[in-house]
This record gives sequence, structure tokens and C-alpha cells, in this order.
Amino acid sequence: MSIKWNNFQTINYMKICFLALYNFVNGMAYDIMKEQAFSLMTSSKLWQWTDLCKAYLVEAKWYNSGYIPTLEEYMNNAWISISAPVMLTHCYFSSTDCITEEALECLEKYPNITRWPAVILRLIDDLATSSDELKRGDIPKSIQCYMHKTGASEEIAREHVKCLISETWKKMNKDLAAADSPFHRYFLETALNVIRMALCVYGHGDGHAGQDSRSRSRVLSLLVDPIPF
Repeated sequence: MSIKWNNFQTINYMKICFLALYNFVNGMAYDIMKEQAFSLMTSSKLWQWTDLCKAYLVEAKWYNSGYIPTLEEYMNNAWISISAPVMLTHCYFSSTDCITEEALECLEKYPNITRWPAVILRLIDDLATSSDELKRGDIPKSIQCYMHKTGASEEIAREHVKCLISETWKKMNKDLAAADSPFHRYFLETALNVIRMALCVYGHGDGHAGQDSRSRSRVLSLLVDPIPF
């Protein structure tokens, strides 16, 4: 009876999560249709929620089996599981006055303008949080994957990850300078702000889950406290 009840609770828990997500997406689609006469319900324009859940499932399988992926395997999944592509897709819908089919088709293929911020966010996050997350129970991150494959020390692995961040920054800057982007300049700036946010939140440790006063004071000074004149 206890096992059946636990299974029942788990099923209901997931139904609640799905219903909340379903209502949120439909609500956003309703607002877009009302304001721009553009229907998201007749297409698969919010496919990234499916891909995000699949990425979470891959990580869950790795964790439960004790599998340590290569750095390449990890990053092929982790830049999606960091959820930046989902965030940026929603930003496009909410920040663009004139949604175009060209831009949506580009988003569906995961263009570099959403990929590079996701890669950098993931790597910066890993540098700041991987040690604590492993202690709490999580899969190895980019640092540990590199160490496992190459036998490198943690210090060397961290330097390698920093080099990957630097190289990805260069790719991001190159794509921002491209003249043939189907996206409005405001959306490009939003993609860039994802990286700025990552540097702000994780540049000095775990500014998301950490409870230190420094993170709190940064948030207060940025969003709450008035700017002195």
C-alpha cells in the first residue's frame, strides 16, 4: 500500500509540474496571438521544452548508472540542460514586436546566437558550483569530465575550461558582428546579457544557491537600493 501511495504521489507531482508548464506556455501563446496575431499553437515553436526535459533525463541516467561522460559528450547535452536556449526563445517571443517565420526557423535549428551564451553560462556555472553540487549528489561537470578523460589535475582542468570560455566568447563576438542575422538588435543584446548575467552570478562563486552576504548585497545594490547621486 505504501509503495502504491508513493507512486500515486509521484504521478500527481509530475502532473502538477506539467500542468503548470502547459498553462504557462499556452498563456504566453495567447498573449502573442492577441498582441501580434501570430499563432504558436499551430507549430512546434516551443520544442525546446521537450529538448530540455530530454537533456535532464540524460543526466539522470548518467547519475544513476555512475557513468562519467567525456567532455564532448557532457557539453553536447549540458549547453541545453543549462536552459539558456529555452530562456532566449521566450525572450524572443516577449521582446520582439514583429515575430518572423525566418527568425523562428532559425531558432528551431539552435543558432549560434543562442548556443554560445548557453555554452559560456554552463562553463562559468561549472567553475563556480561543480564541487558543491557533486557533494550534494549530481553528475560530474565539465571539470571532472576533463580530469577523468585526461588524468589532469583539477587546476589544469579549470584552466582548460577557462580557455574554452575565452574561445567561445570570440565566436560569440564574431556572430554578433554578422550583418545577416534575422534577429532584431534588441534580441542580440539579450543573448549577450545572458553571458553578462553568468559572469555576475557565478564570477565570484555560487551566486545563485550560495547564501553568503556578498551575493545578497550585489542583488540589493542592482535591483533594490537606489543609486546615490
